[in-house]
Amino acid sequence: MSQNVGALFLDSAVHRFRSTKELGDKALAQLDEADFLWRPGPESNSICVIIQHLHGNMLSRWTDLLSSDGEKPWRERDAEFTEPAAADRAHLMALWEEGWACLMKAIDGLAADDLALDVVIRGQSLSVLDAINRQLTHYSYHVGQIVYLARARRGDTWNTLSIARGASKQYSPRKRD
Repeated sequence: MSQNVGALFLDSAVHRFRSTKELGDKALAQLDEADFLWRPGPESNSICVIIQHLHGNMLSRWTDLLSSDGEKPWRERDAEFTEPAAADRAHLMALWEEGWACLMKAIDGLAADDLALDVVIRGQSLSVLDAINRQLTHYSYHVGQIVYLARARRGDTWNTLSIARGASKQYSPRKRD
């Protein structure tokens, strides 16, 4: 089977973004509405704030990816870090889904040859390939925060999202798990 490296990269990136979202989905599914606002300290972000930030970043970066700066003039980044007075699970989940849908629509619209094109984020020029890697690491970082906060909040009621402690020998990896 011969497939060009660009097509392989896009396929891998889509898979990794979907896996990252799925990890977040599984963590968020274990939360009560109040858990979205919990934070371990005054300087920490709640899951609610992280979702607001991911939403704003995803819409800004992936809307008109190839034709406009990834930092849109309509984005209000500082507002993304404002803690709301109450959590509305339905609203937060709608933001979560809208952000991921915007990302997937943009990536699904790319061809392998597009990876070498330049895009701009906050006035900085970088290749589409680098922009994808940049966002993949950024989103993985924040989804990791969500998982950590959710696990800390749920305590003994947490259902592990990976190989349970003491179960490594029983783990049998699937292709591309």
